[in-house]
Amino acid sequence: MLTEKIPSAPTAIPAEKLPVLVVDDEYGPRESIAFSLSADFAVETADRAKLALTKIAAKAYSAIVLDIRMPEMDGIRALEEIRKIDPHVSVIMLTGYGTLQTAQQAMVGGANQYLRKPPDISELLDAVRKQTQATKLRRTQAQLANAEHEMNAALKREIEQNEPQIWQARASVELVHDLNNPLTVVIGYAALVAEEARLLGERDPESAKKIMEYSAMVEKAAEYCHHLSENWRMAAKQAPAFTRLDLVSLVQEVRQVIFFGNVAIQCAGEPEAWVRGSKFELMRVFQNLFKNSLEAGTTRLTVTFVHRNTQLELTLADNGSGMEPERLKRALHGGFSSKANGTGLGLSICRHLVGTHGGTLKVDSAPGVGTTARLVFPAAPQE
Repeated sequence: MLTEKIPSAPTAIPAEKLPVLVVDDEYGPRESIAFSLSADFAVETADRAKLALTKIAAKAYSAIVLDIRMPEMDGIRALEEIRKIDPHVSVIMLTGYGTLQTAQQAMVGGANQYLRKPPDISELLDAVRKQTQATKLRRTQAQLANAEHEMNAALKREIEQNEPQIWQARASVELVHDLNNPLTVVIGYAALVAEEARLLGERDPESAKKIMEYSAMVEKAAEYCHHLSENWRMAAKQAPAFTRLDLVSLVQEVRQVIFFGNVAIQCAGEPEAWVRGSKFELMRVFQNLFKNSLEAGTTRLTVTFVHRNTQLELTLADNGSGMEPERLKRALHGGFSSKANGTGLGLSICRHLVGTHGGTLKVDSAPGVGTTARLVFPAAPQE
């Protein structure tokens, strides 16, 4: 009697383990940490900092667990050297009770997290899982930034070589210029969503909540990209439709969606500021102004809303590097940028878009003091 042979289910291919380096001169703690991590990660070890630096120069690790107290070269000095080799890898410092202040100094010097030694196993695993994800996201963003730099350089050369067709070239560059930031956000959050989904079966239900939050951000950023491209397509046919908008809410949305909720950007003054305009055109204005400010080294950018009779005045004041009068004049005109990956169109785009809303834009700046942009719009009547 013949029996039908039922094929077995295909065996799932295990995901490749992320590489982690453990650096500690003490054999016992080093091997104990390596063993604890080995089930989830591809762990390598080094018994001194110089050996670790050699390994890091030859291989990209997803996280480094680094002891502070070591002979020849301590963890603080090793951290400085690691940052020269790989600025994106997450470094977790190990510290005893007597070196807690030193560990806090290491955080200022570029460490991503510190744990007391010997670390609790569950706390260690959670820290390494979290920091390997952070390394992956930073490297993705760095790759995108390099691609943006190369693209912008090519666009600037194209503008210089085709001066008679400058208007069309300029319009094309404006579109690419404004799409770069939200597209970076889409890809960055997509990476987080994929990682959270992979770990969902291994983590608590809070992971599902995180995935929903990340997905919402991806959706908003993608919607922004869609409207930018649609506005470009329709620009020759009709002006964008204006509706009644609250600029306070709009600024907060740009801060959250485009700049990952950057705490350097704060709002002050009126709780609401209503105008008539195109939501996504005004988002372009604040995207450009915020990006210019943050790339100038700003640690504090305050957006203040004030009603003055029939007008609404916004003041964006930062403490960035500032500009000399001649540089500011050229930046407002367009086509000039002091940044290696800039197109020099940000302020020019803002001035044009504010003008189409019946408003004005003035910028004051001083080297070493910062930059202040003043935008005035007609206030929308109450409904």
